[in-house]
Amino acid sequence: MSTQSPTEAPAPLHWKLVIDAADPHAQADFWAAALHYTAEDNSSLIERLLSLGALPREATVEYHGRPAFRDLIAVRHPDDPYDPETGTGLGRRLLFQRVPEPKTGKNRLHLDLHPGEGRRADEVARLRALGARVLDEVKEPSGSWVVMADPEGNEFCVH
Repeated sequence: MSTQSPTEAPAPLHWKLVIDAADPHAQADFWAAALHYTAEDNSSLIERLLSLGALPREATVEYHGRPAFRDLIAVRHPDDPYDPETGTGLGRRLLFQRVPEPKTGKNRLHLDLHPGEGRRADEVARLRALGARVLDEVKEPSGSWVVMADPEGNEFCVH
């Protein structure tokens, strides 16, 4: 049964985009730099879970000098709120999760980056320096953009 009144609009849902990765921490480093985001610091939560015996040590790694989950890490917009007890972002986030299989086909979902008028070439050069590669340069009546791939081959576009 809904507690929402008929005139009240539903609250927007909180979401994150989850991306499969062979090396989630390397992907987090790339995307944090690409988007000017911040890698989440879950070390307080991890230390608490370790001290309670609720998380085995082998489920953790050292990431930038602090404990992190071995198989997942997120990056978040630096201005968005986060839970200080867990380090988990409460706004715009990308979560990278380790999977055993490599990427084999085209993305069904991708990010479009919009650096601003006249800044595409500089942004493409910056992203290449971070480890991305150019796959295609598209020019259509509807516009133009550069199709790129991150270090693990996930496609994204720079408009």
